[in-house]
Parts: sequence; C-alpha cells; structure tokens
Amino acid sequence: MLDKRNRTPSLDIDHALYLYFLGLSTRSVSKAIFCLRKVKRSHVAVWKWIQKYHPRKVFSKRKRISEYIVDETLLKVGSEYLWLWVAIEPENRQILAVTVSRERNMLIAERFISRIVKIHGKHTVSTDGGTWYPMACKFLKLKHHIHSSYEKSLIERTMQYIKDRTEIFDDYFPCKKIGCKLKHVLNWLNLFVNRHNEDMICLS
Repeated sequence: MLDKRNRTPSLDIDHALYLYFLGLSTRSVSKAIFCLRKVKRSHVAVWKWIQKYHPRKVFSKRKRISEYIVDETLLKVGSEYLWLWVAIEPENRQILAVTVSRERNMLIAERFISRIVKIHGKHTVSTDGGTWYPMACKFLKLKHHIHSSYEKSLIERTMQYIKDRTEIFDDYFPCKKIGCKLKHVLNWLNLFVNRHNEDMICLS
C-alpha cells in the first residue's frame, strides 16, 4: 500500500487518487483536495501517492470460499453505458473481482469467471437467469446454479453499493476521450474494491 510518512490521512489520499483516476492532472488534484478537504499538498506529493499506490489482494486465502456469486449491471460512464461485472464471496462478503465491458455475452462472462478461477480455484458459480452464464461455466467445467433468494439479495446489495458510490463525483466517471479504453474506470474500481475489502476484514 501507500507510504504514509507524510501523515496524510488515508481517506484524503484515496480521495486524491479517485480524482486523478477520473482524469484530473496532479496539479488539479492538488487544488481540488485543498478546496474540498482543506488538505494542502503539492502536485509532487500527489504524484508520489500515485506512484506508490499498488492495490494488494486483501482477500485472505485462509478463509474458505464456498462459491462465487456473479452478476452484471449497466453502469453509466460519461455519455455511454457499460456493463459492470462483479463477483463476490457470500461468507465474507468480499468482492473478488470487477471489470467493465461494452458488450454482454458468453465470451466476456467466460473470460471474467476464468480470471477468478486462476486466483481462487474452481468453485460453484451462482448467477441469475442470464443465458451466457451456463455456457461459460460449462466451458470452464464449473458447477452452476441460479441464485437463491439470499444470494440474489447479497449480489444486488453489492451492485447497488458500488453504483451509489460511483455517482458521488460528477455522475459517473466523466470522460470525453474518443475511443477511451476505460483504464481510468478500472483504476477507480480497483481502488474502491481494495478499500471495501479492507473494511470487510475489519468488520469480520
């Protein structure tokens, strides 16, 4: 994680990183955190935070994964809509993976789930009634079933939790770049997941 020898509160650093990942320059971030949070730091300090930020896997492999609960939902990014894919673990309620795509199909679902399997191993996959999931799980040789009411409640709350917090700054990641590869969106989502999972560890 970040070196905090400058004693800047972690929430202020997260806020600065968030603004940078939205597309602001380091100088603009420096001005913004002073105006919004009364934190006076130079653009050089902001640049150092960015260089030192490396999201770490906070999910403890010592904790047993019972299954993967996977779902997708539409997310507005600037002027376009993207598909947000999320996978969670029901026992610890940590987010295992997130990604975004411009399309929704079996190939994207298979690619997303395969990334989770490479990190956490093979487990049963719980999804909604989307037709792309059973085929993806069959290809990956994973057991699949439809959400129970409890699993559906868990994933829907997580999805809404993410969407509510992406609305905080300027109506979802304002981006005017033509042909944007969405790197800034994924950067922020990784930052968000890292913070969320750390909070879940503290609560467990």
